[in-house]
Amino acid sequence: MKTLIKNGRLFDAASKYEGLADIYIEDGIIQDIGRDLKYNCSEVIDCKGLYVIPGMVDMHCHLREPGFEYKETIETGVHSAAAGGFTSIACMPNTNPVIDNPAIAKFVKDKADALGMVNVFPIGCITKGQNGQELAEIGEMKFSGVVAISDDGKPVSSSLIMRRALQYSKMFEVTIISHCEDLLLVDEGVMNEGYVSTLLGLKGIPREAEEVMVAREIILAENNKCSIHIAHVSTKGSVELIRNAKKRNAKVTAETCPHYFSLTDEAVMGYNTSAKVNPPLRTKEDVEAIIEGLKDGTIDVIATDHAPHHIDDKNVEFNLAAFGLVGFETALPLALTYLVHPGHLTYEHLVEKMSYNPSRILGLNRGTLTKGKTADITIFNPNEEFVVDINKFKTKGRNSPFNGMKLRGKVYYTIVDGKVI
Repeated sequence: MKTLIKNGRLFDAASKYEGLADIYIEDGIIQDIGRDLKYNCSEVIDCKGLYVIPGMVDMHCHLREPGFEYKETIETGVHSAAAGGFTSIACMPNTNPVIDNPAIAKFVKDKADALGMVNVFPIGCITKGQNGQELAEIGEMKFSGVVAISDDGKPVSSSLIMRRALQYSKMFEVTIISHCEDLLLVDEGVMNEGYVSTLLGLKGIPREAEEVMVAREIILAENNKCSIHIAHVSTKGSVELIRNAKKRNAKVTAETCPHYFSLTDEAVMGYNTSAKVNPPLRTKEDVEAIIEGLKDGTIDVIATDHAPHHIDDKNVEFNLAAFGLVGFETALPLALTYLVHPGHLTYEHLVEKMSYNPSRILGLNRGTLTKGKTADITIFNPNEEFVVDINKFKTKGRNSPFNGMKLRGKVYYTIVDGKVI
């Protein structure tokens, strides 16, 4: 299989390359990059007016299978990811049963591989059953193919258990992704604590619920000389804690999600359950801090936290509605609309946050357009406008607060292992 991508504007964070170029692909590998390449190929893709970047990597999503196939399946999830331009995704373990052993991890990996779509990398649990009491078989899961461990959806409340997990993660060279949430401070809150929650009469979740756990993880990681990755950062205080830790050369990385730099808690007005997420949407001040954290490198990654739900999980009273929104198919347009076009991030920085850094943190050896590397490529028009229509999504979930919004940036091709999918 030989493919030639012509006339694209390339951006690669690893090599710092930017400019017009062609890419020659053979047997799923990038063989050549340059201007006016001449190869006899079975497939030629003319990318005039389009941007070509390393295939995007989402290091935080939920595919729901096994156990919650009425919300999403691996098949519908990977089709949604491909539609959004993602070539690799790492799925969280809060399925039923949870991914706390090699057998469940293998089930997810084998099912995804059989579909031949995007690369799916399972994330295993930190604790058995995600109950926070006893460490899962971290070594066995690592050797079975999990790329990280996390109890996402639940925090590891015990500092002792998290300390042990960090020590084991260092031994097995596996990334820990921490869901930072103090459940006692959450105290059954359902949205950000502040003016809007008071106006709506809804119980609020204070910023401290996230920030005290971010501080704990940084302290544990520093004192044990371990690495930690902080999931879905949402507050100004968390950004500042991570920024200061990085100044001390602590081994901490962090991610945020598109909804935390594009929406505030005002999106909940009218009791909009599609805007009910965990951690919750915060204030304008927090949004500005998140954007600044992305600009100065405090926040390394933009992940989706794609969390599809059945309509019955969302079409209920706000207090009873499930947390989460779907993110695969709006992530790149939101990043372009709210970060790149306003001038907060360059395209090189965007590639760094959505391709190179997540690949590097998970150890995937992807996220770059370099000779000899796997041909995972995303091609898009950065300026094409469209209106978000949840009924056109590939995911089963329709829980998006962006429905009806006009965004800029449309994916044209998603290429995995040299194959247009």
